[in-house]
Amino acid sequence: MVHKNELAHRLAQKTIKLLDASGNPVKGKEVLLRQTNHKFLFGCGIFDTIEVANKSVPANRLAFLEDKMDKFLDVFNFATLPFYWGVFPDYWEGFEPEKGKPRTKELKAAAEWLKKRNVEVKGHPLVWHTATAPWLLDMSKEEILKAQFARIEREVSDFKGLIDMWDVINEVVIMPIYDKYDNGITRICKELGRVGMIKEMFAKTREFNPGATLLLNDFNTSINYEILIEGCLHAGVKIDAIGIQSHQHQGYWGREKLEEVLDRFSHFGLPIHFTENSLLSGHLMPPEINDLNDYQIPDWPSTPEHEERQAKEVEEMYSILFKHPQVEAISSWQFSDDGAWIGAPSGFIRKDNSLKPSYKVLQKLIKGDWNTNVTCKTDDNGIVSFEGFLGDYDLVCEDKNVSFKLEKDGETIQIVNLAKTDVLV
Repeated sequence: MVHKNELAHRLAQKTIKLLDASGNPVKGKEVLLRQTNHKFLFGCGIFDTIEVANKSVPANRLAFLEDKMDKFLDVFNFATLPFYWGVFPDYWEGFEPEKGKPRTKELKAAAEWLKKRNVEVKGHPLVWHTATAPWLLDMSKEEILKAQFARIEREVSDFKGLIDMWDVINEVVIMPIYDKYDNGITRICKELGRVGMIKEMFAKTREFNPGATLLLNDFNTSINYEILIEGCLHAGVKIDAIGIQSHQHQGYWGREKLEEVLDRFSHFGLPIHFTENSLLSGHLMPPEINDLNDYQIPDWPSTPEHEERQAKEVEEMYSILFKHPQVEAISSWQFSDDGAWIGAPSGFIRKDNSLKPSYKVLQKLIKGDWNTNVTCKTDDNGIVSFEGFLGDYDLVCEDKNVSFKLEKDGETIQIVNLAKTDVLV
């Protein structure tokens, strides 16, 4: 349980003075202050949005996916969409399955669908040695680099304003020594080196969307990742947030490891995003498996016993991360067990869209414990004051509505003329 005084960095105070059409204080009126969105990003990988936005599946499947999306929107305000350059069969056929024919239209529809529903969108990833374009192998290293730059220019430019957050480059610690199969990205990483590769890719992304939030993302939380980040910063790379993957198919990290990882990566003074979190509601993967993709079984069920364990782990992990002042986002990799990576029961809802205990735990935290919804009365000066969690709010007084932001460094006193606000229908 996180006490409110431990969340002071997530809260701010505000005083609002309400005036009527004549500029006089609105006295003794009931005011509802209702939080409509968090500044903190609570998210999931939600690739089903593509099919929902494009209505590209049969009617019965579409209705099922729309129900899934409704449940997602009830809790989350942040979504990751897939930009895998090549084939990633666990999710879909890739962003550009045929050279020169990217699925820009389909992804734009998905991003627009989410943005209309007040969901922040992140693209994942622009550069990765896995699931990359197979035709790069027919090119020279110079041609591969040129093609990668062109890909960044195209995607970042095409989606600017819809997607202003990117996992620029994924899993670089292992990239130059990756030997599971040959690929174009590993080839140029060997040529440029880890830091050189990151510097080039960040610079190109920044060129085409200077205001975007750019992440370096990795599953390796050892000192090697710290050394890589240090090298990048020393080389002048502007990293906007450190991405930490936390796939826990072989067991929950626990409080001690979480706090140790946070302590080590917070010393850079950069925002931290937990980008790919997985906690299972089924049996754990055997510890001897080195590459999680190698564990392939025909059925991996979610069970009541393990669902209760998952709920407890989710509650503790999210509470630890939300309490830490440098953590700005938490994304679960799967929202649902339906279509989950490697078939693992890592979602918050089951394959039939029914809610797991972990969903209800998160709903209570995000929409209850960490949400502000208060009713108060204006004083003789037309003033109400409150403290709330940072984010977007609606103020409702009688039949009038005004929207505002509660920010840590924002204005603490705001004057609102109710005659100039929206009338609720």
